[in-house]
Amino acid sequence: LPSILLLLVTKSFSGIALTMLTIGLAAGIFKPLISATVRAVTDKTNKTLGFGIFYAMVNVGASFGPLVAGKLRAISWNYAFLGAAISIGVMLLITIFFYKEPEREIEGVTLKQKFKDMGTALSDLKFAVFLVLLGLFFWLPLWAFFNLCAIYVDRNIDTARLYLDIKSVFGSGLANFLSRVDEAGTRRILGETISHSGYIIMIFQVFISWTFERFRAIPSFLFGLFVAATGFMVLGYAKVSAPALIFLGIFLFACGEMISSPRIQEYITWIAPKEKAGLYMGSNFLALGIGSALSGVVYTSLYGTFRSQGHPEYVWYTLAAHMILGMIVLFIFSKTAGEFKEQEK
Repeated sequence: LPSILLLLVTKSFSGIALTMLTIGLAAGIFKPLISATVRAVTDKTNKTLGFGIFYAMVNVGASFGPLVAGKLRAISWNYAFLGAAISIGVMLLITIFFYKEPEREIEGVTLKQKFKDMGTALSDLKFAVFLVLLGLFFWLPLWAFFNLCAIYVDRNIDTARLYLDIKSVFGSGLANFLSRVDEAGTRRILGETISHSGYIIMIFQVFISWTFERFRAIPSFLFGLFVAATGFMVLGYAKVSAPALIFLGIFLFACGEMISSPRIQEYITWIAPKEKAGLYMGSNFLALGIGSALSGVVYTSLYGTFRSQGHPEYVWYTLAAHMILGMIVLFIFSKTAGEFKEQEK
């Protein structure tokens, strides 16, 4: 909460970067614990559905957050930061008064011992290599989507035509909410209001999880990568064809994310003993950190290069190839090193 509020007064690049790192630290504290809670209250009969429900709820916020923040930042960035701070304050009160700690065994170990346990987990060469591969071939292209899609829509897609497309289907109310009037008086869709997967995931995630819970984790995960790669291809094609194809590309990417992301998180927590689920999930965030950090460095600069050459859509074709390569590498890894054994309870 104070980190978000710091954005109201921090104006320098270094100050904003440090503030965002602090927000990342906060997320690193609470996000693995949420996954571990899901692990603690599910069993092998409902674990996939449980993580699907968890992922759907995460994306309720991921959907409404950009919608609200996009409208508020069009007025003032400070309004967007205040809106975020208010929502965090409400969540804090909900957690204090309504969250019930699940029954579990308390280990009674020190923080020092926890770091030793993490070192033990990462000293497993097979597990460590698996995390690195996840970071490079799953989290990296996944986060590249979130880094680039809103910018790509704003700068390279005919957002005035997108406004007319949405208005013709859903009416002026929703179209106006998702758009703003530019300096020339033309209504244009705001990139961040549509350039995410949250609004799709919160509707379809439970169904997707119910469908794929009967299949093994790794084959399902690899199939999700293929669907997401197809979405990347469509996103690139939207630049040179109909702008409305951007919605199909986002939908396909979201389907791939719904299949892959909660399934791999479920998989990692279930290869750990129940009392160490949070520890293993925290280790997974090392993979996420590798991917998210490199995605900004690699693909933002690559997008700039392609855009300067007049072909910004090429970045999506590159991302599609990246995911297909990831499918191949992770398939070979699972066949040569073997899949991890999931716990029975």
